[in-house]
Amino acid sequence: MVTKQQLKGLPEDADLRRADSLAREIFSDVANKWALLIIEALGERTLRFSELRDEVEGVSHKMLTQNLRMLERNGLLERSVYPTVPPRVEYRLTEPGRALRTAVDAMCGWTHRYLGHIEDARRRFGE
Repeated sequence: MVTKQQLKGLPEDADLRRADSLAREIFSDVANKWALLIIEALGERTLRFSELRDEVEGVSHKMLTQNLRMLERNGLLERSVYPTVPPRVEYRLTEPGRALRTAVDAMCGWTHRYLGHIEDARRRFGE
């Protein structure tokens, strides 16, 4: 994200503001436990709705549907519907979705690396 200081005097101020606003909106959308778990579950695979529901422990039908629609709306996954009876629907991450998964994995790695430091800081803070 950019700061006001970084925007000052730049000709593309409007584009940077729009990108910053979009970043906040997308982060707000995907920074929930279900979206992150869905992204992780899909990984490099293609899964059907029922397979995703089985992979993402505890997610309700409604929450899975809402999050899949949001991820599709943001271009992070593709939904393919096949004309069978009953209809077969499959989901897979797009290239931006796979890139986001890489970023999420990096954040998880950061958490594992600094877990002890974070726990120590929280203990000190609580004293």
